[in-house]
Amino acid sequence: MAISAAVVAVCASALAIPASAQARPESGSNKAQEIADPAKLFQNGEGALAAGQLDRAERDFRGVLALDPKAAGAYANLGVICMRRKQWPCALEMLDKAEALAPRVAGIRLNIGLAHFRQNDFRSAIPPFESVLRDAPDSYQARYLLGLSYFLSERYADATTTLEPLWPQASDQLNYLYVLGIAAGKSKRDDLEKAALGRMTEIGQDSPAMHLLVGKGHLKREEYDDAIKELRLAAQADPKLPFVHFYLGEAYLEKQDLDSARAEFRRDIAVEPDIAYNYDQLGLVDFLQQQDEEAEKNLQRALALDSGLTSSHFQLARVYEREGKHTEALREIDAAARQDPGNYTIHYVRGQILQRLGRTQEAKAEMEASTRIMNQQRDKRQQELYGSLPDPDLTREPQ
Repeated sequence: MAISAAVVAVCASALAIPASAQARPESGSNKAQEIADPAKLFQNGEGALAAGQLDRAERDFRGVLALDPKAAGAYANLGVICMRRKQWPCALEMLDKAEALAPRVAGIRLNIGLAHFRQNDFRSAIPPFESVLRDAPDSYQARYLLGLSYFLSERYADATTTLEPLWPQASDQLNYLYVLGIAAGKSKRDDLEKAALGRMTEIGQDSPAMHLLVGKGHLKREEYDDAIKELRLAAQADPKLPFVHFYLGEAYLEKQDLDSARAEFRRDIAVEPDIAYNYDQLGLVDFLQQQDEEAEKNLQRALALDSGLTSSHFQLARVYEREGKHTEALREIDAAARQDPGNYTIHYVRGQILQRLGRTQEAKAEMEASTRIMNQQRDKRQQELYGSLPDPDLTREPQ
């Protein structure tokens, strides 16, 4: 597995919940016992889930619940099934029911955190990960995911203190060192930043993965020419390195070299056809080049892969607005607003759309909300929405 394609494999997957986590079946009628044995159904569901037979597993776990509505393990594993299907509202609904029945089972809370994490809702992922780590302070998985959630929420000091104890286990992994080094630098831990970057150089040497991470560092510091130089070295050494063409596309996009950006996003799609971020950014390039039909197609493809991608909803709203499809534009901007209610750009665009629909009072309220939020954030730079994607190689679930 390429180092840039995952954070750590153990950190990525939803945990199936064993039968011991469910409430014991209550004594039922003889007739119910004749219909089915909930313990046997649960065992069958576990086997089907392990084999990836999600439809069969769902039937078995729902059968358990029909006989025993307090079977926490059945709810939890239905949540896992929804997660594997990327049906996040369903996942959270099932997992919340499981937690209510079995609040002491850390694996359920870990999966709740993962469901938020997989939607790039890192702030909502933090409380469940924190609770797991309080109960199991030696949990590598909970600590790593919590540290990443802090990092991706720009809570760099918290990320540093959370991730630093993992050094003995994780200091041979470039992504860990990359995250820790940046977090330490942002939180003025110069000693730890130096140690992390030095260790990166030691183990990464002249590898494509090392050039990728160095290029990403330049990209974050807005050093776009240096980023392109490093990312090209990575791509030349390994043209199929996951995400290297994505980050090259990002660098070219920042330089307004739209044709080169388009070419790089397409190259990354050729390597990994199911990454929503590539289609999202292709849709942005299309929009900037006024190719609205292509923009709509790429953005819809992004949302088919990840329905929670706020930037795609936002950009699709702008496409529809330019095409005069104001009802469709409002639907998409509403989806973006639900996912990121504190973004003044979303409120501004929503106000424009409402104005065109003749909903003047609502439009005025949105414009006022946009101004109020912008003034509240005047001391903190807010990126354009299409430039605020998280690092996809840090958030992607490895295959």
